[in-house]
Amino acid sequence: MAVTTSRVLGTPAPPADVAARHFLGKLSFETDPSDVHADMAAGQPGFVVVDTRSRDAYREAHVPGAISLPHREMDAAGVAATLDPDDLVIVYCWGPHCNGAARGGARLAALGYRVKEMIGGIDGWRREGLTVATGD
Repeated sequence: MAVTTSRVLGTPAPPADVAARHFLGKLSFETDPSDVHADMAAGQPGFVVVDTRSRDAYREAHVPGAISLPHREMDAAGVAATLDPDDLVIVYCWGPHCNGAARGGARLAALGYRVKEMIGGIDGWRREGLTVATGD
C-alpha cells in the first residue's frame, strides 16, 4: 500500500489569529463586484470607480458610473483634475488575468490616494450578472 502525503494538509494552516489578520488585511486592499454594485445602487457616497483599461475597452463596456482613467495615462495633473482626494478609489481592469488595476492602484497610491481593487474586474462584474454601460 502506497503512502500518500496530503497536498492540502502538507502545509499547516496558521493559527486563527494570524489567519484573521491576513484576511482582514486582504479585505483592506480589495472589494468585489457585488459589494461595489450594492453600494452604487444604494447611493453610498465616498468612493469612485475607475476603469484602468484603455479608452477603447471602456467604450466597449464598463461598470455603469465608472470613469475612464487608463493606468498608462495616469499622471499627477490628470489624476488631480479627475479625482477627489477624499474619495476611496476603486480600480478595475479586465479580470484576474490583467494587472492594469494593480498598476493603476500603485500609481494612485503613490499620488496619495486611498485605493482598493475590485477583484474580478469587468469579467467578474459580468459573471455576477450585472449590467454594463457602453460608450463614453
